[in-house]
Amino acid sequence: MKSISNIQSKDIIQSLENGMSIREVANKCSVSKSTVQRIRSTLNIPSNISSSGRKSKLSPQNKRYCIRSITSGQAKSTNELSKTLLSEFSINVNRSTVSRILHSCGLKSAEMSKKPKLSPKNVRDRLDFANAHKDWTIDDWKRVIWSDETKINRFCSDGRSWYWSRDGTTLQPHNVKQTIKHGGGSIMVWGCMTVKGPGFICKIDGRMNQEHYISILDDELNQTIDYYNLNCKDIIFQQDNCPIHKAKSVMEYFKNQEYDILEWPAQSPDLNPIEHLWSKLKRELNKYDSPPNGIIELWQRVKYVWNEKITKDDCLNLIESMPRRIECVRKAKGWWTKY
Repeated sequence: MKSISNIQSKDIIQSLENGMSIREVANKCSVSKSTVQRIRSTLNIPSNISSSGRKSKLSPQNKRYCIRSITSGQAKSTNELSKTLLSEFSINVNRSTVSRILHSCGLKSAEMSKKPKLSPKNVRDRLDFANAHKDWTIDDWKRVIWSDETKINRFCSDGRSWYWSRDGTTLQPHNVKQTIKHGGGSIMVWGCMTVKGPGFICKIDGRMNQEHYISILDDELNQTIDYYNLNCKDIIFQQDNCPIHKAKSVMEYFKNQEYDILEWPAQSPDLNPIEHLWSKLKRELNKYDSPPNGIIELWQRVKYVWNEKITKDDCLNLIESMPRRIECVRKAKGWWTKY
């Protein structure tokens, strides 16, 4: 870095104190702007350049009010917040202005996650479950056979889809999610997973009742146990709190089994790792170039993906996430988690 003389340095300081800009001082003293900037920052000489643009309609207090309102949920949207500012403080700003203010304060908008409704009892039960299992190790969770039911649509998924385009007017076939009247049908499936891999899966025909569920336990669940050569006395079976799962005849059936039943808190899909296995199954199904021609073909695809694309590592990785899920519920004090 080229050094400057004492005379130049004094001249730069005096010019800055007289209110000249960095560019003007650099040109006057024949030095670089970075040299002037370095001297100004060293001596803490304030800049004489005022902020450009119109003065903000919102004071710092108003901005803090906006942040508190939107983060606490008192205001549901920027549009609602702009109306509140008008009614409460007589400040007329549109929603885009409020949005810019929130962005400048480090806030970001995001789509609301869909989570099950939690009652105070649900929250307490979830927290009690997490506290009761906070010391379980990964080896403890590996003993669990996880089960669940899910719906699989024949014609596209229930989720939102996005695409990119240049003009935003002309829709190409790959820019739309095509639908047909009445949705094209769907199937309900029951499945389970173990630490050794995915278990047997079955299609639920019609509305499942107690007898049907017991037949699934007697067939697909027991086939899974036999296939992986699992010791029933070491197994803990997990199911959610669907009324059919808790029916008297089902409870009587469990009394005659050697495996234990994991007491499960209601409204807790985020604690069940098989939910993420369903997500992978549906992502793989969406990779097909065209939808299945009917329900029979859909079921054939489901069986193929389940048996060929779902791996032991997929199941193991999900089961190993259980300690983290438990800790998230404890930190959330029983409320929703990111899972």
